[in-house]
Amino acid sequence: MKNILILSEGFGTGHTQTANAIAQGLNLNDSNLQCQVLELGKSLHPFLAPVILKLYKKAVFSHPKLYGWLYQSQNEGVTKPISQLAVHKIFYAQTYKFIQQYKPDVIICTHPFPNMVISRLKRRGLNIPLITVITDYNLHQAWLTNECDIYFISNFEMKLKMIQNGVPAHKIKVSGIPIDPNFLVKHNKKTIRDQFDLKEMPTILVMGGGWGVLNYEELLTQLLSWKEKIQIVICLGNNKEAFTQLSTNPLFQHPNIKIQGYTKYINKLMDVSDLLITKPGGITSTEAIAKKLPMLFLNPIPGQEEENCKFFVKYQLGEKIDTFNQLNQRLNQLIKKDENRVEFLPAKYNYHPEKCMDEIFQSVYKKVI
Repeated sequence: MKNILILSEGFGTGHTQTANAIAQGLNLNDSNLQCQVLELGKSLHPFLAPVILKLYKKAVFSHPKLYGWLYQSQNEGVTKPISQLAVHKIFYAQTYKFIQQYKPDVIICTHPFPNMVISRLKRRGLNIPLITVITDYNLHQAWLTNECDIYFISNFEMKLKMIQNGVPAHKIKVSGIPIDPNFLVKHNKKTIRDQFDLKEMPTILVMGGGWGVLNYEELLTQLLSWKEKIQIVICLGNNKEAFTQLSTNPLFQHPNIKIQGYTKYINKLMDVSDLLITKPGGITSTEAIAKKLPMLFLNPIPGQEEENCKFFVKYQLGEKIDTFNQLNQRLNQLIKKDENRVEFLPAKYNYHPEKCMDEIFQSVYKKVI
């Protein structure tokens, strides 16, 4: 057995989703690979990590402009040394002890924090291959370290930026972002509709990310005016408070409106949906791309969401909605179509998720054999 340690962080659910997808993909390719997925902060500091995460959520959703400034400051190198020092102080010694116990043959990071820590350990003599999977569509300086052996990234534009920042071209593989293998399966639409009590009619899927944070009150109110013509599935992730509020709200108690809490079946819901309204997170958006599901984005948070949004709009994978008049035009276009999918956003981004996982497996295999 070969040990593969996959390190993530809980700042948003996408990083850990990617880590789990990599573990599943590697095990499907070779059952002799023992994959261990860890959110580093939560594993090493189970009491401190939730406090930090709570502060992070507050900064992101209550003070998005401040979060955007911090994101950009670190990207420009203004606050990078401070953040690196904090990460090292919190994680460095404990991570080294854990690695000594687990004895991984390869370490894969899906978040910049563990990537920083492992890179520092490698500078101090740790001799273990480090693979980093960047989970967004725009480069941020926090991901870059000299000690990383291979980077897996989503697009060629990012590769050019990395080369300009001194990363050797041979270390960069443009693979796309790995996703759960279940998103590669095409499901029977009638079976899914029966499972979720859905009708055969134009359907939109509304998602607020894994945290289920929907700062979409105006959007949801606007969508209510379409409930006789369009089926609306609202996924609230782990946000139990929002689920209770919407489920008990008489305005949303309509046969064409489905309120969904946390579910493992987003892949199925995407198969029966004609349009996705979501935050431009790297993982949810990649899953939608794999399903060839057009996306509409509202109010991306300054930082990685904003940068992702720019990429998706540029390659016509999604559209940023700035006004509800614009949204109504798209929904009106949706109900007038006879096809199963909306055709107003042709996908120009060449992404093959099955090849993505194969490339990661080949690289891991070369490092452990």
